[in-house]
Amino acid sequence: MWSYRLVAPYTFERQEISEPSPESLTDGQVLLDFLAAGICGSDLPGFRGTQGKLPGDTGCCAAEMNGFPIHEIVGEVLASRHPDHRPGARVVGWASGFDGLMGRVIADGAGLASYDPALTPELAVGLQPLACVLYAVEQLPDLHGRHVAVIGQGSIGLLFSYVAKAFGAARVTGVDPVDRCSVSARFGVDTPVRATSDRWVRHLGQAGKPEVVIEAVGHQVATLNHALEAAAFGGTVFYFGVPDDDSYPISMRTMLRNNLTLKSGVTLDRQRVLRRADEFAQEHPDLLTGYVTHTFGSHDVQAAFELACRPAPERVKIAITR
Repeated sequence: MWSYRLVAPYTFERQEISEPSPESLTDGQVLLDFLAAGICGSDLPGFRGTQGKLPGDTGCCAAEMNGFPIHEIVGEVLASRHPDHRPGARVVGWASGFDGLMGRVIADGAGLASYDPALTPELAVGLQPLACVLYAVEQLPDLHGRHVAVIGQGSIGLLFSYVAKAFGAARVTGVDPVDRCSVSARFGVDTPVRATSDRWVRHLGQAGKPEVVIEAVGHQVATLNHALEAAAFGGTVFYFGVPDDDSYPISMRTMLRNNLTLKSGVTLDRQRVLRRADEFAQEHPDLLTGYVTHTFGSHDVQAAFELACRPAPERVKIAITR
């Protein structure tokens, strides 16, 4: 079967490897036929050649693992040792080994769920990040009537903006140095700000401070403190994503003086939130068609990742199909 392997920074190699057999599955595992995958911002450090913090990137040669670093996966069940999945079903979720760039993928069935059969596989890719966003929003105070700011308007940040507006936020501010005006209104952003987060926060008056700030940039340290500085008194800041550093220095003075709450965390209860994402997408049929903006075939993985690394105002989600 086909598989991709990183052989150098910014360089994938397509190769043929042996297919996993149904007999190799352990309890709870599912064997999938690859239908589509999504590129996430957390996949890009590995592509660039840096040592990331993904679960699969643990050794000196981890970036050369077959199928690494894709984890957003859509597939058809070929064999299953999980009670919720049967052969022939189409499912979406996590490639639990972060090895989704191959023709057959073994994944933990607890991180997979079936989805609306009306969705094409490339659109269904959007359900996995949507599930992560919905789970994060469950950890926040009720957004109804609040001012919500989302720092970072990439594919995750725009989903946060959309969900915040759908959950009743009175105002959504989206902050990004890339000009997102061509897509921001579609995702519920009332006030698009083209600026880095430090410049944005310097111009915020007390009256303009949001009650909830979501840091959806990740991969560097400074933006979290900008989120804390931006939050209104008594506000909540949510840090989303995979940190590239183990320790993030934050201003405890700002936290203390402004009675702030800082939250974060990984997505739990994955089957439930994947099902909720499927329901949410059916309730908002315009979302996924505007979210997945670029689709590449499995022969064009290199080009797909190269586009993901470039700032592009109209690019949101990139899907890879077989």
